[in-house]
Amino acid sequence: MEPLELWGGVECTVNRVGDLFFDQVRRTGHHDRPDDIALLASTGITAVRYPVVWERVAPDGLGAADWAWTDDRLARLRDHGISPIAGLVHHGSGPAFTNLLDPAFPTLLEAYARAVAERYPWIDRYTPVNEPLTTARFSALYGHWYPHLQNARSFVAALLNEVRGTVLAMQAVRRVNPAATLLQTEDAGRTYSTPLLAYQATFENHRRWLTFDLLTGRVIEGHPLWRWLIHHGASENALDWIAAHACPPDVIGLNYYFTSDRYLDEAEEHYPAWSRGGNGCHRYADVEAIRAHGGGLAGHEQVLRDTWERYGLPVAITEVHAGATREEQMRWTMRAWTGAQSARNAGADVRAVTMWAMFGSVDWNSLCLRCDGVYEPGAFDTRSDPPRATAVASLARALAAGQPPDPIVLQPGWWERPSRLRWGADGCRRELTPGRLSSDARPIVIAGAQGTLGRALARACADRGLPHVALGRERLDISSRSSIEAVIEEMRPWAVVNAAGYVRVDEAESDADACLRLNTDAPATLAAACAERGVRFVTFSSDLVFDGQVRRPYVETDRALPVNVYGISKLEAESRIRDLYADALIIRTSAFFGPDDDYNFLTVALRALARDIPFPAAHDTTISPTYVPDLVDAALDLLVDGERGVWHLANRGEITWAEFARAAARLAGFNPALVVDTPMTGFDLPAPRPPYSVLGSMRGPLLPSLEYAIARYVAATEPRRTDDEWRVSVSPSAHS
Repeated sequence: MEPLELWGGVECTVNRVGDLFFDQVRRTGHHDRPDDIALLASTGITAVRYPVVWERVAPDGLGAADWAWTDDRLARLRDHGISPIAGLVHHGSGPAFTNLLDPAFPTLLEAYARAVAERYPWIDRYTPVNEPLTTARFSALYGHWYPHLQNARSFVAALLNEVRGTVLAMQAVRRVNPAATLLQTEDAGRTYSTPLLAYQATFENHRRWLTFDLLTGRVIEGHPLWRWLIHHGASENALDWIAAHACPPDVIGLNYYFTSDRYLDEAEEHYPAWSRGGNGCHRYADVEAIRAHGGGLAGHEQVLRDTWERYGLPVAITEVHAGATREEQMRWTMRAWTGAQSARNAGADVRAVTMWAMFGSVDWNSLCLRCDGVYEPGAFDTRSDPPRATAVASLARALAAGQPPDPIVLQPGWWERPSRLRWGADGCRRELTPGRLSSDARPIVIAGAQGTLGRALARACADRGLPHVALGRERLDISSRSSIEAVIEEMRPWAVVNAAGYVRVDEAESDADACLRLNTDAPATLAAACAERGVRFVTFSSDLVFDGQVRRPYVETDRALPVNVYGISKLEAESRIRDLYADALIIRTSAFFGPDDDYNFLTVALRALARDIPFPAAHDTTISPTYVPDLVDAALDLLVDGERGVWHLANRGEITWAEFARAAARLAGFNPALVVDTPMTGFDLPAPRPPYSVLGSMRGPLLPSLEYAIARYVAATEPRRTDDEWRVSVSPSAHS
């Protein structure tokens, strides 16, 4: 058997919502970056699922088709020795002049496929319609995408149209290139349930095979869903035609995600409101099986073996992507690879594993229904220009070359830890707790365990399954070389994150020696010790290294000129650390706020506003506040990626302190008029502040928008709002 291949994929959905088309190739920027093809080649992939998407090439019909972009990119793929798997419709409904329910959809797709084959006769692998069943569900059964229908008859009509279109498209392609093959993709999820709902799970588990059953000619009288299809509008002639023109896939492609496997439970009171629905006979919750006590996860090996045993056709994993933190993305990819190898060892003809969304995806957290700009990176992070290779790209290279992966991927993923369980019939929502991690894994050492940032980093590491040790000053005194060396020798960390330091900006003006000792000398000592031992090192700096005279967001290369002792201490630390350890990662950030800190500016402001007490805030100082959960996740991602140098991490956007308080007040339902515009000088603070210290980034804006961050902060703090908890506590230092 040939070795297992590593393929890649470019997220190329063109979904329609109303009259709007959302094109992932444009939204991730891939459309405008021809050099992306060289980046794909750098990972060692041999083939790529690539868009030759109908809506992009011929939105106004074949007579007005524009092939220029596709000509260029396909030529580049050929030059790099990467075989394209041409995708013609990807979660779309075709150009605006047709749709999934249009009787002409199949023949129109046939004509487009013929045009593609004639223009590129050398392409020998096609996916005319990606995930027909899933697309029909989302468009015609759930109403998410165009034509936004929600009934079984529309679902059946859409699915049969897509399958008929696939058959006709492959016939047209093979008239040009008889050797062309069909790679047919579909979601590989299965459904689990309580005993009461076993009938519904059985139906859904028959339904999940419909794409492949139809293409292999199995949907004939006697098929478990034959009568259901007829009852919901399928004509016998239509089903007979598809069976008579069977078009078995040359390779069955399985797309498998955390959310693919589902669990149904009639005890819906134990589940969140968004999960509740019904089938007309019973009401029930429908959730990710991996999150439910009664559910589970089939896993890549099982879905491959099940499909191979059912059809006896070659199989592949055609989408491996996780909307997750970096190491979890790597772990999920590694589980797919080892699952595929295990299935091969058991006798299944598994051809490849596909690293999907190589350039990431946008707004898939909302099923591409909104334009929130929520970006999930893949092997490359396109928020950097040019796209920045992440640790996922490094894993791809290792797999392609047959080399061992980074040990971080061998730790259990969140779906393999007890903390995955959130809901179930026991009526208990399970909070996240640290999972069982390998006891011999090298940890991350976090200095500054008691501070806001140190606590947040420790929580994030626990949630992410990153072995870590958070130490306070009594255990790790970063101003003491002997203390540092003792900890490193004992714990053998692979990384040290410094979250310790002097944080009292105003007191620093009269206590400069202590500030410089803790913020400059100590981090430099820590960096030197890490450099000597090859341990990755991360430390945090501040927007207060700038003087505020530049009225545009500061980027990493801008001249730093601090106006207070605290800023001087941070800038001097940066300089010394760069001299001592060129590979150190230095993160500048600004104005923390988070749900677990009772003393940050926003929490203090809302305490006052909740009691209808006026709250003074500076209206003449502009900042870029940073949501702590976003900050720590991005910082850990950069650490795992092996990044170095200075990075600016702040939520995208700029705002004055006064408008910051008003924005949160509006979302929390408090009176924003109670925020009193006050000049910064009115607070009589000892330390001067720059009037403008907004952080931008030339390396890539990694954090989401400030608006999105404030909304999540308010949502996260809402359950805690009682009169007692919102006691007024306003101090001048809260405005710093």
